Amino acid sequence: MDLKIKDVAELLNVSETTIRRWLAEGKIPAYRLNHHYRFSLIEIENWMMSCRLKQRKESLLREVGGKVDLDLQIDGEKPSLDGVQKRGNQQFGLYRAIYRGDVLDDSSQTKEELIKKTMERVADTLSLDPTVISELLLDREKLMPTALSNGIAVPHTRDFLLKGPRDVVAVVFPKRPIDWGALDAYPVHTLFFLFACDNKRHLSLLAKLAHLSNNDTALRFLRSQPNKRELLNYIKVWEAKISN
Repeated sequence: MDLKIKDVAELLNVSETTIRRWLAEGKIPAYRLNHHYRFSLIEIENWMMSCRLKQRKESLLREVGGKVDLDLQIDGEKPSLDGVQKRGNQQFGLYRAIYRGDVLDDSSQTKEELIKKTMERVADTLSLDPTVISELLLDREKLMPTALSNGIAVPHTRDFLLKGPRDVVAVVFPKRPIDWGALDAYPVHTLFFLFACDNKRHLSLLAKLAHLSNNDTALRFLRSQPNKRELLNYIKVWEAKISN
């Protein structure tokens, strides 16, 4: 999917001037088409995740005076993603997406096995073919592993959006942590399979999950492998706090 400067500015909630400055300084991936800058959505997503991983000792989202700031560590610029700082339908976007999805455990020993088995279990809910969606997820992993840090991964597809008004997140707890190719080399103990309905909501959910992956209290809770009710209760309180 090709994006213009205006599109990227809207996705990251920064000014077009900021995007142009990042372009001039070579800080954001882009290409030229007929003398105009264009961006690949998947490259922007990879860029955001890479910035997060390079700064994994810092919070992607910092709580300052009860408010949340998104920090990609780019010369002090703090682009914020829709639904993280703003109230409204996305205030509890992660809670609602997990509510529509499921919370599962799994005994798989490899990334490929876990993805295929999970899609066999949730594809009907998504009205998708499990083989096709598994292939899309694995193709995305080949481009760049979707592990964030500290044992959290967010498997998702490339240039694919759910049809309909609702996002879905399926949470999987492997019985044994699985190597997911994370840059911090941590095996994955919790996976959030992310299926969004539009690009802004996709990036918003991804940002929230990146924040969650850097929260020590949340990590201890996730390692306990809570059931769906326990997880939903925790996420609802956590989202209310960061959205305050």
